[in-house]
Amino acid sequence: MSVPTVTELLLARAGDERPGLRFEDETYSWAEHVRASARHAASLRATLRPDEPPHVGILADNVPAFSVLLGACAFAGAVLVGLNPTRRGAALARDVRLADCQVVLAERKYRPLLEGLDLGGIAVRDLASWPPPADDPIEPVPASADDLLMLIFTSGTSGDPKAVRCTHGKIAFPGAMLAQRFGLSTSDTVYVTMPMFHSNAVMAGWAVGLAAGAGIALRRRFSASGFLPDVRKFGATYANYVGKPLSYVVATPPRPDDADNPLRLVYGNEGASADLAAFGKRFGCKVVDAFGSTEGGVGFARTDDTPPGSLGRPAEDVAILHPHTGRPCPPAAFDAGGHLLNAEEAVGELVNTAGAGWFAGYYRDPAADAERLRDGRFHTGDLAYADAEGFCYFAGRLGDWLRVDGENLGTAPIERILLRHPAITDTAVYAVPDPVTGDQVMAAIVTDGTLDPADFGRFLAGQTDLGPKQVPRYVRTVRELPRTSTFKVVKRRLSAEGLDCPDVIWERAGQDIAYTVREAGLRRPEWSSRPSPGAVRDHDGPLPPTPSGPGLEALR
Repeated sequence: MSVPTVTELLLARAGDERPGLRFEDETYSWAEHVRASARHAASLRATLRPDEPPHVGILADNVPAFSVLLGACAFAGAVLVGLNPTRRGAALARDVRLADCQVVLAERKYRPLLEGLDLGGIAVRDLASWPPPADDPIEPVPASADDLLMLIFTSGTSGDPKAVRCTHGKIAFPGAMLAQRFGLSTSDTVYVTMPMFHSNAVMAGWAVGLAAGAGIALRRRFSASGFLPDVRKFGATYANYVGKPLSYVVATPPRPDDADNPLRLVYGNEGASADLAAFGKRFGCKVVDAFGSTEGGVGFARTDDTPPGSLGRPAEDVAILHPHTGRPCPPAAFDAGGHLLNAEEAVGELVNTAGAGWFAGYYRDPAADAERLRDGRFHTGDLAYADAEGFCYFAGRLGDWLRVDGENLGTAPIERILLRHPAITDTAVYAVPDPVTGDQVMAAIVTDGTLDPADFGRFLAGQTDLGPKQVPRYVRTVRELPRTSTFKVVKRRLSAEGLDCPDVIWERAGQDIAYTVREAGLRRPEWSSRPSPGAVRDHDGPLPPTPSGPGLEALR
C-alpha cells in the first residue's frame, strides 16, 4: 500500500455530502468539514509568523473544532499540538513552551488553566471565537508523507511527557490500512471516544473514518455508561479503545439486549484477555487487540489463533533481545504448571531490528531520540518473551523490571495472574526496596470488597504458574489506581509511596503464602478517592453535563 497524506484523504471527501462528522445532536457532511478546514487553514496562514515553527496548540475535549483544526493544519502546512487538559500549572506551561506553540486555542472552560502561567509570550485564544474565517478556496499547500502534522505527547508514566513527531504518513497510513483491512466504507460510522490529544484516537479512530469515508461520531469524553447508547444513537459499526476503558464498559450492568446494536468491530490496544472475550461475546462484535505505542516503532496485532494473554506474533524484523547482551532471547520454557522456567534468558526487550518503523523522533529531545534509536534499531523499552510457536507475551517495561533475590522479574505476568481472581478488578505490581539488597514485590489491588488476606493467600497458593519469587511480599488495597488521562497506571507514584501510605497493607513473612494486615489506613490519598480535575474518565455512570460544542457553526 502506498503511503497517503492526510491532505489527500481530506481532498477525497471534498465533494462528499454524506454525514462526515457527528457530535451530540450536530451533523456535518464531509464536504462541510473540508470547507471549514480550508477556511481555517487560511486563518492559520494569516496568523502564524513564517520565521517560527507553525505550531498551534489545542486544549479541548473531543469536539468538532478538534477535527476541523487537524484538517486545517494539514491544508496550511501547520502542526497541531494536542495539549492534555488534565495537566496543570508549570507542567502544562512546560508542554506549551516545549512544543514551540505560536498560539494556543482553548475551549472556554479550559482557558483558566492557562491564566498566570509562564508561556513565554504565547498567545491564548478562545477556540469558539478564534478568528471568524472568511470563505476561502480549497487550496492546500503541498504535503508529503514525511511532513510533520501533529505533536502528540506521551503519557508521562515514567517522567515528563515527550512530544512525539507525527507525520502525515504516520497518521494517514494506519487509517488507510485499517479501513482496508476491516472493509470499512462510506456506509460505516466510526465512534471516537478516546481523547484526541492522544495517538489512539487519531490513528486508530479519526484517520480510519477519514480514510474509509465513513462518518465519525465524536464523544466529548469517554463514558462507560454512555458507550452502548451512543453506539445505537450514531449507528456506530466500528470503535477504537484502550484497555482500561474497555474493562469499564464490560463492568457496566449487563442487559439482555446488549448484543442488539450495530457495532461490528472494535480495535485498540492493551486489552486484558478476559475483557476482550467478554466484550465480544456480550456486544456481538469482533474485538481486535494490537500492540503499539505513540512512537510507532513497533506494531502488531492478535490473530484468531493467538493464545489467551499473548500479544500475537511480531513481524519478522521484530526481535526479543536480551537487554544486557543484545543477543536474541531463546524461546520461553515452562513447567507442567505453566511457570516460566528461564526468565533470565527468555525475557528481553522488543526491538525493531530493521530500523525506526514509523518513529519520526521526539520534538526537541535528542537524548530521548538516541535512547530509542541505537545501532539503527528501534528500542521499545518493553519487555517480552515468546513461546516455541513465536507468540509474544508482555512482561512489563524496562523500568518495571524487579530484581528479587538475584533474579530479574517482569511485572506483567504477575499482574495477569492476580487478575484471575474474580474479586480483583484492577492491579499494578511494582518494586519496593529490599532491606538487604535488590527489590521486593508489592502489588496494589482494587477489589469488589469480598476479598480478605486469607482468601488472597489461598488463591495465590493455587496458581501453579506463579513462581516463589513472584509472590508479592506486600499487597496494598486501594479504591482505584492512579492513572494518566490516557488510562496508564502511574507506577512511579505507587513505588515512591512504598509502605509509607495511608491504605491497608497485607504482608507475608518468610516463604509462606499467608497474609496478615500490616496496618490500617488512616486516610486515603487524594487520587484514590476522586479523579483529578478534568480527568478523562467515567466508568461508574454518565459524565456530568458539560457545555456543548464548539461545533462547526461556532467556528464560522
